[in-house]
Amino acid sequence: MYIAQELRKTNIAEYLLYMWQVEDTIRAFDCSLSRIRREYIDRFDYTEEQKEDEADWFGNLIRMMNGEGCREKGHLQINKVVMQQLQELHAQLLSSPKFPFYNAEYYKVLPYIVELRNHGANKEENEIETCFNSLYGVMMLRLQKKDISPDTQHAVKEISTFVGMLNDYYLKDKQEPLKFE
Repeated sequence: MYIAQELRKTNIAEYLLYMWQVEDTIRAFDCSLSRIRREYIDRFDYTEEQKEDEADWFGNLIRMMNGEGCREKGHLQINKVVMQQLQELHAQLLSSPKFPFYNAEYYKVLPYIVELRNHGANKEENEIETCFNSLYGVMMLRLQKKDISPDTQHAVKEISTFVGMLNDYYLKDKQEPLKFE
């Protein structure tokens, strides 16, 4: 909860990846709040009050996952909304002549996006989702200490730069709405 709150304010891209990881953490503990509390939350150097807050937060997420039918796979609606906001901002940035650097970065990563979509299972996902799925996939591979090919490392580096740029525009837009015309 504390990490999510901070990331939501400072880096929406990292926030979304973190929240996907939280969803997977909940699934790893079979959506059991008592297990999450005992085997996960208690490992942190939190006060008892912080542990209670964290347990409440996880409990709410578990209820949402159960209610939204994403107990085994998929993403919470709160995370889908963030993805939708990023996709909408992406479309606005691309359609505006005021953001040539964003357009240039997009066209630089577009071949990677196309390749990923051609290899991916879900051809219906939007381009921003494809970028996030690739970043998340590589993050999981790194956590598992698995090898990542140089080509994949290069593609992810380019995608990270592009998503970072989208993140920066998202934060700027939240502080003071961007002018697209």
